Amino acid sequence: MNKEVVLVSDAVETNLPDSVKDKKTSLSKKKYKPEKQTFKQLLERNRESGGYLFRKTFGKWAFSIGRGLLLFGFCFLILQPLLNKISISIMAETDLYDGTVNSIPRNFTLDHYRLTAQLMDYKNALFKTFGISLAVAFFQVAACTFVGYGFARFKFPFKKFWFACVMMMILVPPQTILSSLYLHFSFFDVLGIIKLVSGKPINLLNNPTPYLLMSATCMGLKNGLYIYMIRQFFRGVPKDIEEAAYVDGCGKFKTFWRIMLPDARAIITSCFLFSFVWQWTDSLFTSLFMRDMRLLSSSVNSIAGTLRDYFQNTYGRDTVPTPGLSNQMVATGMLMFIVPLILLYLIAQKGFVESISQSGIKM
Repeated sequence: MNKEVVLVSDAVETNLPDSVKDKKTSLSKKKYKPEKQTFKQLLERNRESGGYLFRKTFGKWAFSIGRGLLLFGFCFLILQPLLNKISISIMAETDLYDGTVNSIPRNFTLDHYRLTAQLMDYKNALFKTFGISLAVAFFQVAACTFVGYGFARFKFPFKKFWFACVMMMILVPPQTILSSLYLHFSFFDVLGIIKLVSGKPINLLNNPTPYLLMSATCMGLKNGLYIYMIRQFFRGVPKDIEEAAYVDGCGKFKTFWRIMLPDARAIITSCFLFSFVWQWTDSLFTSLFMRDMRLLSSSVNSIAGTLRDYFQNTYGRDTVPTPGLSNQMVATGMLMFIVPLILLYLIAQKGFVESISQSGIKM
């Protein structure tokens, strides 16, 4: 019976004129729009619901307004120091002492950027910092990926003990082992072999070799956190994928390289960005291992002293920069220091957000 009704309706529709069909099609494509209610009708509905309609509407509006104000406040707290530094860096020193100047400079100038770039040796320091940060991030991510995959997928003796050591790397601050690292790399030796061959240990300080060695052995800055994040990601991957690869003839390494690693691009991107940024802004290990190298982190920390030496060498031994000018130079140096990181984040924003949504939440 139902089939007959459907067939009859289809036959009727096929016999309709084209104008009626077009009108029917246009009406079906129109979106349903509810009729606008007058204020009197809303009052009537609210009275029938016992005041629930107005309470719900008011609560929804209040929540939206409160959420907007809260987000605006958080954004303002984050951006206000940055905007303040931008304002200070582009105004003349006389505007600092002018009470009528608040944020918008009256005398616009870019001389602070030119002088800061000269004091920091910005071009040279930028390329050195970029190269070292890139190499350190690569070694850290490569080593931590292997270790994190091993903790997630394989069983080996004292596995829980070694993972507890990884957790200790996260909890224990690196300042506690600075003296040991300094002595170890000042008199570097491998089982006494170097001293036996050359007669004395090797001094590896004042170059990036110690940092690269620590990164390649998962002892660099924040390596415990990267291992934990990668381990949590691989634990969330179904084991059926690996078993299917084993059945097809893949070995353990080929399965990791061809199957598991491409799926981990998001978490690897996250760890790489974290490693790059932390190495870029690191001044602890940089001052310990690369004291004689001109990097951006060390240049920013010493810009006030460099400015004082510049004034004494240029204008005389008794000449010192004013506190206002020193603050302007520090603010300008900080902006020039973080601008490459902001550009990096804008380029890798999509992969970074995707990796954050997948990291550390699969147990």
